[in-house]
Amino acid sequence: PMLQARPNLIWTCGKGVYAEPVAEHALALTLAGLRKLHIYGKAKQWGKPQGKNLYGARVTILGGGGITEFLLKYLQPFKCRITVIRKNIRPMPGSSDVTSLAKLHQELPETDVLILALALTPETEGIIGATELSLLPSHAWVINVARGKHVVTDDLVEALVAESIGGAALDVTDPEPLDPNHLLWTLDNCIITPHVGNTPEMGLPLLAERVTQNVRARVNGDQLIGLVDTKAGY
Repeated sequence: PMLQARPNLIWTCGKGVYAEPVAEHALALTLAGLRKLHIYGKAKQWGKPQGKNLYGARVTILGGGGITEFLLKYLQPFKCRITVIRKNIRPMPGSSDVTSLAKLHQELPETDVLILALALTPETEGIIGATELSLLPSHAWVINVARGKHVVTDDLVEALVAESIGGAALDVTDPEPLDPNHLLWTLDNCIITPHVGNTPEMGLPLLAERVTQNVRARVNGDQLIGLVDTKAGY
């Protein structure tokens, strides 16, 4: 509402500026989950081998912004089959397919890793709930580096407790911060990081560069970076 109330102004934001470190964190969470690194790290004994390969996996990414663009680059050496689900369908280099949200339920049963990297809007809040989780294979991992409210937390807890999915790796939660006594902290098939996909050490230089670029563009009459779609809200 605030943006739409000032139609005479051009708005920019930091969208995409933190995409590189967040995509890197998404890849780290994916590998940690599939390889059970969180289990080995606290085992205190030489346990049995566990884990699955990311190489050749079927990856579905929700969202087609900057995070996804970097993820597609980072995933190339693993030769994954990558489906991107996004609002505006257009080819994305490195993806096997780009499709619409209407195809989400069709894609989920064929997904080994589901990565959430989309903007939070009224339409995407709760996009992953009981129905969507039930469609995933029992070995599939859910990776969320977007916003906690994309996932219905109670439904995710139920799926993890029942082990109907392989696991979840979350850099964001709902609520956030997560209560120290929340059940998610206790589950062996859940990895939680405290919204650190982008830290000040990583992000401030990137943000400073974005501001510099936009000031220069404004002075020169060039296209600004990170323009906000006031109707979409981001």
